[in-house]
Amino acid sequence: MNSFFFFGEAVGYQVSELSINAFDYNCHVDLIKLLRQEGELIKLRRARQKMSELFPLTEGPEIWLEYAQYSIGGIGQEGGIEKVRSIFERALTAVGLHVTKGAAMWEAYREFENAVLKTAQLERVHALFRRQLGVPLLDMEATYAEYEEWSDDPIPEAVTQSYKKALQQMEKCKPYEEALLVAETPKLAEYQAYIDFELKAGDPARIQLIFERALAENCLVPDLWARYNQYLDRQLKMKDLVLSAHDRAVRNCPWTVGLWNRYLLAMERHGVDHQIVSDNFEKALNAGFIQATDYVEIWQAYLDYLRRRVDFKQDSSKELEELRAAFARALEYLKQEVEERFSESGDPSCTIMQNWARVEARLCNNMQKARELWDSIMTKGNAKYANMWLEYYNLERAHGDTQHCRKALHRAVQWTSDYPEHVCEVLLTLERIEGTLEDWDSAVQKTENRLARVNEQRVKAAEKEAALAQQEEKKSEQRKRARAEKRAFKKMRKAKAGDKREADDDDDDAWGGEEEEQPSKRPRAGSSLPLAGEEESMTVELGLFGRSAPTEDPPSKQKERAAAVKKEMPKVVHDSNKDSVTVFVSNLPYSLAEPDVKLRPLFEACGEVTEIRPIFNNRGDFRGYCYVEFKEEKAALQALSLDRKTVDGRPMFVSPCVDKNKNPDFKVFRYSTALEKHKLFISGLPFSCTKEELEEICKVHGSVKDLRLVTNRAGKPKGLAYVEYENEAQASQAVLKMDGMTIKENVIKVAISNPPQRKLPDRPEAGRAAGALVPRQVYGARGKGRTQLSLLPRALQRPANPGPKTENGTLQTLPGPSSTPTEAPKMSNADFAKMLLKKQRRLVWI
Repeated sequence: MNSFFFFGEAVGYQVSELSINAFDYNCHVDLIKLLRQEGELIKLRRARQKMSELFPLTEGPEIWLEYAQYSIGGIGQEGGIEKVRSIFERALTAVGLHVTKGAAMWEAYREFENAVLKTAQLERVHALFRRQLGVPLLDMEATYAEYEEWSDDPIPEAVTQSYKKALQQMEKCKPYEEALLVAETPKLAEYQAYIDFELKAGDPARIQLIFERALAENCLVPDLWARYNQYLDRQLKMKDLVLSAHDRAVRNCPWTVGLWNRYLLAMERHGVDHQIVSDNFEKALNAGFIQATDYVEIWQAYLDYLRRRVDFKQDSSKELEELRAAFARALEYLKQEVEERFSESGDPSCTIMQNWARVEARLCNNMQKARELWDSIMTKGNAKYANMWLEYYNLERAHGDTQHCRKALHRAVQWTSDYPEHVCEVLLTLERIEGTLEDWDSAVQKTENRLARVNEQRVKAAEKEAALAQQEEKKSEQRKRARAEKRAFKKMRKAKAGDKREADDDDDDAWGGEEEEQPSKRPRAGSSLPLAGEEESMTVELGLFGRSAPTEDPPSKQKERAAAVKKEMPKVVHDSNKDSVTVFVSNLPYSLAEPDVKLRPLFEACGEVTEIRPIFNNRGDFRGYCYVEFKEEKAALQALSLDRKTVDGRPMFVSPCVDKNKNPDFKVFRYSTALEKHKLFISGLPFSCTKEELEEICKVHGSVKDLRLVTNRAGKPKGLAYVEYENEAQASQAVLKMDGMTIKENVIKVAISNPPQRKLPDRPEAGRAAGALVPRQVYGARGKGRTQLSLLPRALQRPANPGPKTENGTLQTLPGPSSTPTEAPKMSNADFAKMLLKKQRRLVWI
């Protein structure tokens, strides 16, 4: 009873999921499995039929062969032989050109004809042999030999020539067939190459076949279906074939809105009944698209189809009412269904509503309805965009009246926040041409007040942004200072470690002195623990641990040897008196061999070069920059034009040679950082976009004076560009038209160039120095231990002193007033060890 209950619940769940999305492939499979397990044969048959209606089987050679062999069973019925032949002919049309599997279909067809052979039917078998030998198939030689053996007459010369031609074609196809044979499923790349080959050859039957073979293993690849359907739409244009391929495409990949759009267009192109088109559109709405914009796209395609059905010469018609109803339903569907699922309508710019307004204004002469639609568009958050207001203004200009144009522009001046200057300019232009003096005065006053408020807002925003940037700069400076302190501390610790090891090596000799000699120096107060070097020396002398002193060379000596091996390079000294005839070249590749030889031809084009001084490190490696000295100042100025020229794949930076210490306010950056209304800043460009491609897009909106793609130091594009136009009007027009444009699947952003102010780093304070840093207390490699026991007798311990102690046993004093009136004499490791031995002898003697 419980198992039946759970079965019913599971089936109900799958059915409910399919009611939400009928194209959920996994739900269909799970439902069929459940029904098969429980033996529900009737429901199982229905479920399989439902799934087969949505997801078709691919027609492969094996299926056609089985179908043809199955049809032979009805050969005894009236007209059975002709029916079987018809099925075989359909099979040959579908898969007879299959290079590797088509031969089996030809053989089955010949066997069938031999089985029903009569004297009058010999010609049918001959015809089958001749047709097969004209098709490039695998193992054609065996078929030719079989034909020679079967035929009593010699093979005609025309058949032999056709056979040889097919053999040559087979040799061309063989590399692609071999690539498919060794490739792993789904072999998409190999099939794509094969398709390209067949498209160049131009045989429609073979092109169709290779597409079908590829789709048999890649039926869930939307791009492959799109390419196949595009070929059928443009080349073959056969109604049944085209519509069948489109139907299979949307059944295999129902989530792809592009395939549904092409299907609607194909049905309209071939005159399919309106009801069938509408039914397929409803299926598309239930296909379960993966993003909100897909629903906007399918609705737009269907609305375009309905609009083309309307005869606008009539004042009213059934088709026009259907179009208006569809527009209203589309808006309601996006608001209810799509927003509920995706939390967005997918149409923030209200493109469907804009198209409806255009239809009403231009085709129906109904400006009242168009104005109502535009009022609704503006209330959906679009009133702040200048391009939306100008779109409405142009519609009023073309199909409305001056009064409504003026009203629209006044509202635009009040609400626009992205490009108010452009809207104000359009309003003034209108009043200059068509307005009265009162209209002109009103427009001037309104635009001046609006621009004044806009400028105040921009100043406040800039101040806020500058404050945030300053805070971030301070934080960055603090992080840099902390990193510098950390590096200095590490260097100090390494230096102390090296000094300690050197002191230990020196003290090894001191232990061989006379034991009776009194120590000449006493340890400072607070030296309660022996240092690492002292402790190790004590173990050697007293024999407590049985270890001997290390004999390796200290790191300082190893560093000296390494420094001796380094190649000595002469230091390049620059004469600041020659700055006027010298340029500084940087960002050159480190791997540049013989920089002076490589760069000389470039700079000699600007004038006579006196000297090129590349900079190397102490190992002889090029550091990526150099000085180029000219004979004349004019040549040095001309050399600055070589800035950003590519050298071995990197942009070369050429700048004036200026001593920053003498001219701290000198700026190398040669581009303006102020607001330039005639220049655009473009972001979001694809990295593959070239300067020529972008210039072709930009020059449509005006005369382009200059265009610069921004790159990094390695010469790679950053997806940014600056475009300079002749005047501000052209730049404003380009912003309105290009902002939001898609270039190579990238949506770009376009704005007037107004870069943030470049901030120079603060100069370091004169009193700040790395040597003034005080390191924190250093513990062992494993940190501070929980207990630190003293290995020194209490008699030798001294009161603790808060001052820091160095690694070699001496104390390091800090600047400032001393905390003790007198300073104890310093004591070396050898003196300390002798004193310890003397104390121990006294204890033993007593």
